[in-house]
Amino acid sequence: MNENIEVLISESKIAERVKELGKQLSAEYAGKDPLFVCVLKGACIFYADLIRAMTCSVQFDFIQAASYGNGTSSSGEVRIVKDTQASVVGRHVVLVEDIVDSGRTLARLSRLLRERGALSVRVCALLDKPSRRVPGGVDAEYVGFSIEDLFVVGYGLDYAERHRELPYVGVLPAGEANE
Repeated sequence: MNENIEVLISESKIAERVKELGKQLSAEYAGKDPLFVCVLKGACIFYADLIRAMTCSVQFDFIQAASYGNGTSSSGEVRIVKDTQASVVGRHVVLVEDIVDSGRTLARLSRLLRERGALSVRVCALLDKPSRRVPGGVDAEYVGFSIEDLFVVGYGLDYAERHRELPYVGVLPAGEANE
C-alpha cells in the first residue's frame, strides 16, 4: 500500500524544480521552434508539468521504446513501440524522460533522432542515477534530481503499472517489489 512507500522527493520539491527547469529550457529554446518528445509511459506526468512551466512555444510529440531480451535482462537493443509523428529534420529535439538509469535507451533514441536529421538532441530527465550509467549510455543535459540506486515509484514511475499516480517520488519497500 502507499503508506509503506517512503517519500524521497516531495510534491512541493518536484513542483519547484519543474518550474526551474521550465524557465531554463524556455530561455535556451526561445525562438528555436523546439520539439519536445515525451518518452512514454513514465515521463508523461513530468512532461505535462514541464511543458506547462515553459514560456516559449514548443511542439510536442511522443515516443515509446522497449528493450527486449531474455525476460528480466535487457539485450541492450531497443525497439520502437510508438514512434513520433512530427518530423525532426532541422529541429532542436528535447527527449523528456522520467529516469536515466543505464542510459542505453536514451543513447539509441538520441542516435535515431540525429540520423533522422535533428539539429540537436538533448535529454531532460526528472531523475538521474549516475551510478548506474554504462559505457555508451547517455547523460541528461537537464536533470531534476540525482538519486542513489533506489527503486522509486510515483509521479509517473511505476512498479508493475502501479503507483504512477502518486504526487511524489517514493522508495518502494523491498518486500513489495518482490511480490
